[in-house]
Amino acid sequence: MTEMRPQDILTPTPAGLWCKAGGFHIDPVRPVARAVITHGHSDHARSGHGAVLATQQTLDIMRLRYGEGFAGSTQAIGYGEEVRLGDVKVKFHPAGHVLGSAQIAVSSNGSRIVASGDYKDAPDPTCAAFEVVPCDVFITEATFGLPVGKAQRVIALIREARYEAPIYLHGAMEKITHYYEKSGITFGRLRPVRGMKKADLAGTITIAPPSATSDIWTRRFPDPVTAFASGWMRVRARARQRGVELPLVISDHADWDGLTATILATGAGEIWVTHGQEDALVHWCRSRGLAARPLDLVGYGDEEESEAPSEGEEA
Repeated sequence: MTEMRPQDILTPTPAGLWCKAGGFHIDPVRPVARAVITHGHSDHARSGHGAVLATQQTLDIMRLRYGEGFAGSTQAIGYGEEVRLGDVKVKFHPAGHVLGSAQIAVSSNGSRIVASGDYKDAPDPTCAAFEVVPCDVFITEATFGLPVGKAQRVIALIREARYEAPIYLHGAMEKITHYYEKSGITFGRLRPVRGMKKADLAGTITIAPPSATSDIWTRRFPDPVTAFASGWMRVRARARQRGVELPLVISDHADWDGLTATILATGAGEIWVTHGQEDALVHWCRSRGLAARPLDLVGYGDEEESEAPSEGEEA
């Protein structure tokens, strides 16, 4: 059998990366018959698909976000587990991004493409560590540490700094944070912020989504100091634009050094770059003799709003 070219295995389409030989899309941005999902952030994991293959944690997070009927059917797959879909083999590997996040290795006739989704190589107590997967083609993001420092990781870092007092949660953070706890992640004492008296919140820490930090919402706190956790906080102008008093440079994406080190570690001779500063990373790859091209996929990178309050949810 003739060895398939990478572009014959995975093809960019308006719905997302399409694997014709396997009959599935990876992280599709619109409803499809069969979706293979890298992680539970709303810019990658959408509802309405006929069938979804993902880690159990990702399926659970999608269920929390969208309800029980988020897909026609679901199938859980563990790290290191391989399944055959059509004429290709699919294997999941830890991505180090958030709980349940995975890189998806697609193999056919001796060729392997790894779709990394979002990933980071930095230590994170709230998810499995990133694993380098040798491959022929590596599909990498290029966000360089863009948003977001997710709520659960921020809580874990606060606890690592030996802060032992209760941490208060915006209503939009409760369901997924409690799911992390049920999955074995320890956060210490957590409390809902709703119902608290203004005076009792003095000197405390409250975790909220960016969309909640409006003047009206923050009036419930006595003399609040607004912090924002994001890779963007390295750029002072971004912090000033948002009126952030305490910028925290924390991201759940690999930074430039992490991206370039990972690309070299995979041993891939061809790099496909998506969502982010694509041109710069493509140029870096080509300057080192690697074949590289942007994928120009749309619909990713808006996960910052994925933990915004849902309709009727109390803050």
